Amino acid sequence: MSNQKCEGLSADREWFSMPSEICTMNKGLLVSVVDDDPSVRESLPDLLRIFGLDVRTFASAEDFLSSDSVSRTNCLILDVTMPRMPGTELQTELARRDEQIPIIFITAHRDDSVRSRLLELGAVDCLFKPFSDTALFDALKCALGSK
Repeated sequence: MSNQKCEGLSADREWFSMPSEICTMNKGLLVSVVDDDPSVRESLPDLLRIFGLDVRTFASAEDFLSSDSVSRTNCLILDVTMPRMPGTELQTELARRDEQIPIIFITAHRDDSVRSRLLELGAVDCLFKPFSDTALFDALKCALGSK
């Protein structure tokens, strides 16, 4: 999957100032969150649902791969560092299966070289935890616009 560049995204745009019609446009779109951190799996879906998205969470890459959500996922929010199968290996496995899911990586390890490498490998974005609602919104807008 090629890296999607999104034009016209405003960094100062507030998450909650989005027109209500944008939220209704997202009805039926599934965002899957794969992160081994329970606090991320508990809090991130609440934010995504405010934007009108359907959400499924998974504690591991293996759980996601064995679910019925793979083929229905419109965007994958994926932790870089997880036990057993890291996010980059899941990205590789999805490509091997010819699953064209836009991926937003998230990571607690601030490393611009890792971010650059992930973008080169086709990620829509790589956000460093903690990330702002606005940064997530902009990445989602880019990812869902590429579907």
